[in-house]
Amino acid sequence: MSSTPDEQEHTVTLYLYEIAGLPGRAEVDQAIKTVDAEVHQAGGELIEAQVTGQHRLFVVAELTGGPLQLGTAAVGATEVTGPHEVRLVGADLDELKAVRPTAGYLVEWDLPADLDMDSYLSRKKANAPKYAEVPEVSFLRTYVRVDMDKCLCFYDAPDEDAVRRARVAVQTPIDRLYGLESGEQ
Repeated sequence: MSSTPDEQEHTVTLYLYEIAGLPGRAEVDQAIKTVDAEVHQAGGELIEAQVTGQHRLFVVAELTGGPLQLGTAAVGATEVTGPHEVRLVGADLDELKAVRPTAGYLVEWDLPADLDMDSYLSRKKANAPKYAEVPEVSFLRTYVRVDMDKCLCFYDAPDEDAVRRARVAVQTPIDRLYGLESGEQ
């Protein structure tokens, strides 16, 4: 069944923004508030904002009718990348909105050029049971960029070493690993 142009314009989509160059926690908190306000003004919803120990901010927003452009001046940062359309894997969006779980760690994986979304999803499904080998780690969710450039995987774990063991168990590399701080929502 095909959709009409009006239906296509109102499709809800998730977008990832990465914000860097924020000098301190106060500036991070202000950037989150600014992004939240801009997303709401555009008729969307801020799904989550995760902050690394280096004050790098990863924001996922749900928007209708297309992406929102965020400028560096608006958020007080030196770098804003995105919007990048993402797909949520391993979690239900409505449950995520209701619970807003915090994560302790974020793993970025730069996806291989020859990996497509269907292959990624098949691999993820096949490997997911292997997380049981590292019971102290809880896999929470992944955002996969639709352009298949990279994915962001969120975990609750006692330490970085446990996250590394979990990634070995599921035979998936780590390109960057961040400890996360709690962020304002």
